[in-house]
Amino acid sequence: MLIASHGFPGKMFAPYGTMEYVTRMRREMERLFSTLKESSDVEFPAVEFPAVNVWNSEGGLLITAELAGVKPEEIEVTVAGKTLTIKGSRAREELAEGENRPRAERWHGTFAKTMELPFTVEADKVEAKFANGVIHLTLPRVQADRPRKITVKSN
Repeated sequence: MLIASHGFPGKMFAPYGTMEYVTRMRREMERLFSTLKESSDVEFPAVEFPAVNVWNSEGGLLITAELAGVKPEEIEVTVAGKTLTIKGSRAREELAEGENRPRAERWHGTFAKTMELPFTVEADKVEAKFANGVIHLTLPRVQADRPRKITVKSN
């Protein structure tokens, strides 16, 4: 059974529950939200911003986060126990007089990402470096929490 689309005059949708129907509905919703973003000054927070990668070793963690367009002085990194928080803001790109913005996909505004770490880190030894729009965080594991090799003795 084919269903006539209310949003697409003269076109037909595949039956409810098919992937084609879901894909068309997703595209239509993206178009509607895109129109809403372009026609208003509403900020849409990026739930997963910034995207991060985490590497784990016996000595600690290396975390990188993409922060393109964010100034280093706008970034705040805090560590409390096993919790890491990265906060900041990205300014909206201003338009010159007479310009308009027919499309705006880049997010702007404030952000905060909190992550639970797999172990406690030495907060006073955390290092943060920023280059090419990426922040690199080195979080050393507390010495008492590092794995220790135990020598097995024979009787």
